[in-house]
Amino acid sequence: MSIDPIIQSKPFAITLDVGTSLLNKTGTWRNERPVYLDRLPPCNHTCTAGENIQAWLGFAEEGDYEAAWRQIMEDNPLPATMGRVCYHTCEGACNRAGIDEAVGINSVERFLGDQALMHGWRIDAGSPTGKKVMIVGAGPAGLSAAYHLRRLGHEVTVFDANPQAGGMIRYGIPKYRMPREKLRAEVARIEAMGVKIELNTKIEDISTTRKEGQFDAVFMCIGAQLSRSAEIESDGKIPIHDAAVVLRDSELDNPNQLHGHVVIYGGGNTAMDVARTSIRMGAISTTVVVLEAQEDMPAHSFERDEAIEEGATLKYLHSIKRVNGRTVTLEKMKVSENRWPKPTGEFDSIEADVIVQAIGQDVDTAILQNTPAVNLKDGIPQINEAMCTGEDGIFAGGDMVPSQRTVTSAIGHGKKAARNINAYLRGEEWVAPDKHEVVTPDMLNTWYYSDAPRTVRPMLDVVRRKTGFAEVVGDLDVDNAVFEARRCMSCGNCFECDNCYGVCPDNAITKLGPGNRFKFKYDYCKGCSICATECPCGAIKMVPEDI
Repeated sequence: MSIDPIIQSKPFAITLDVGTSLLNKTGTWRNERPVYLDRLPPCNHTCTAGENIQAWLGFAEEGDYEAAWRQIMEDNPLPATMGRVCYHTCEGACNRAGIDEAVGINSVERFLGDQALMHGWRIDAGSPTGKKVMIVGAGPAGLSAAYHLRRLGHEVTVFDANPQAGGMIRYGIPKYRMPREKLRAEVARIEAMGVKIELNTKIEDISTTRKEGQFDAVFMCIGAQLSRSAEIESDGKIPIHDAAVVLRDSELDNPNQLHGHVVIYGGGNTAMDVARTSIRMGAISTTVVVLEAQEDMPAHSFERDEAIEEGATLKYLHSIKRVNGRTVTLEKMKVSENRWPKPTGEFDSIEADVIVQAIGQDVDTAILQNTPAVNLKDGIPQINEAMCTGEDGIFAGGDMVPSQRTVTSAIGHGKKAARNINAYLRGEEWVAPDKHEVVTPDMLNTWYYSDAPRTVRPMLDVVRRKTGFAEVVGDLDVDNAVFEARRCMSCGNCFECDNCYGVCPDNAITKLGPGNRFKFKYDYCKGCSICATECPCGAIKMVPEDI
């Protein structure tokens, strides 16, 4: 092709005609160049289940709900459950909160999980490996590990002492938060992959059962179902129950004696669950005695607020000193310099017919009595980076090891354990991949995103909430789910908005087609950084050029 003589005659520096960058190869001017990269969205970073949230929100945004669900299932086998019981720390980290409100990630996950149950979507097991794995505990950690191990082709048997699978999801979280039919359906889907779940089977000795069953590896993940108790001086005229027993009895429809004036001792989420269960069981009054100040109590604020809405009374900075007959003597506390409550020597009293202690739970480690190689410290099995105990082939996770005792963390533990067990069975070592740089608000151009207030999920009327165990929080519909997914800003990940392509003054960007993003033509890029500056989601970075 011949070159226009007018262009030839112009000085290099003022050759501004369209297309002249192709002629002049303006890349020779450059001292830094742009690169496309995937940064780590803060929602992904804070998810202890390890979900690729931005990716599945992207599928949901396009209305491809099955693809979105399958992306979740890469990490989490219980999305309908998690969409109800997860405390969604991902939303607390969401950069969108700097514009209006965080994306309702949890609500979209719940929608996708329910869509899967409605349409009967399934996950296939992997090709058989001939290896057998024993899992002790059918709670979230055990179910997660079983699912991932089955996807890897291993034969899996889960043992649990309870009559139903689910662990503390079933026996520690009331029905008004977690409808049992949803949990049953997600467990059934895992069983349909070929996972065997042996219920009403308490393992007395790990080593013996492993040997008898010829299991190649073991994952221990027994839930924290033993309640801690405070020393309360009492004449024994009114019952003092454990929170775990009360919630379990409620699940089994056994009499739990939550009657009359109920007093709960504790300030965590379990205490709120007991209080709200007490109200639904017809208690005359429900009082929660909280050791901490309101701002320091461990329960999540929405759990606290919903308990108060339903009629619970919270007495902050109080401890139970003694019980005489139906009179409960409380000692007032004050906040010390380190925020820990201190007694004041001042007292008041309330009336009670029942007291429930909800101050924490521990794990029963009696099954390890004949496994001396498993090192216990303060009753907790010690594990290495691969989650393996001192006994070859025995792994531990969930509530049995130091961690956040949440369903989300337990599911993450199950996935990590499965990867390490799979590596062990193959004579390999699993190494976690490096994480990308986390996206901070200053890396985004938030002004490109229009205001879009968060979708508010419907809530059951307070009157109806107090008289039964119907689910309190409602669902998103199809339109709301798409809208909420589209509020995601795709932090750190190119969503092909064409911004870089449109603003480049040198025609130095090539579109590679839907789903394939873009490519820089460095011969013609002069490193002006306009593309990086104008990228809405922070997916372009300027790096020094090798000169």
